[in-house]
Amino acid sequence: MRILLVEDDPEVSRFVAKGLRESGHVVDPVDNARDGLFLAASETYDVIVLDRMLPGGMDGVRLVETLRATGSRVPVLFLSALAQVDERVRGLKAGGDDYLTKPFAFAELLARIEALARRPRGEAPVTRLAAGDLEMDLLARTVRRAGQVIELKPREFRLLEVLLRHAGQVVTRTMLLEAVWDYHFDPQTNVIDVHVSRLRQKVDKGFAYPLIHTVRNAGYMLRADT
Repeated sequence: MRILLVEDDPEVSRFVAKGLRESGHVVDPVDNARDGLFLAASETYDVIVLDRMLPGGMDGVRLVETLRATGSRVPVLFLSALAQVDERVRGLKAGGDDYLTKPFAFAELLARIEALARRPRGEAPVTRLAAGDLEMDLLARTVRRAGQVIELKPREFRLLEVLLRHAGQVVTRTMLLEAVWDYHFDPQTNVIDVHVSRLRQKVDKGFAYPLIHTVRNAGYMLRADT
């Protein structure tokens, strides 16, 4: 894939560009919105990775709005330290296709980029995840099961989101450590087991059937078996 990276933080830009190139992609990095808009309008890209806050009088939201006004449907992934719900909503409403907050795991960034590249142009971004009677609203950051609101802490929400995104598949401890805790090594603690146990108490206890299952010697799986 050919990817346009618009990021003004030199360290982040080098880290992302290096990882993408090592994954076999072509990357054009720029550090401001105006250069990013010029390249996006004049060149062909499979995905644009775009910071929200940029120098030069034009931020990432304005760049996307301008780009969409030209009729461009190239997928855009916002990469931002602005994690509030209203900021994510603003980015998506401006024409962004996905929104990943900093700090982030490179494996998740790569997976999201590849998912955007596979998506037919013009398809709406995923804002809702569901399995059985469990529903998660990614914009409002709410979770309901059988219509009942489930209050989750940020780490629990992220853990459940990863399980939902891989519903019906085994999610390994390594995947959870990287995606939820940003660990690229095994800290040799029971942190995952503790958080999964707490999540089960909220998501499974008192409901008709369990959703979160332990896969022995492998990890966990969210499966909506009734």
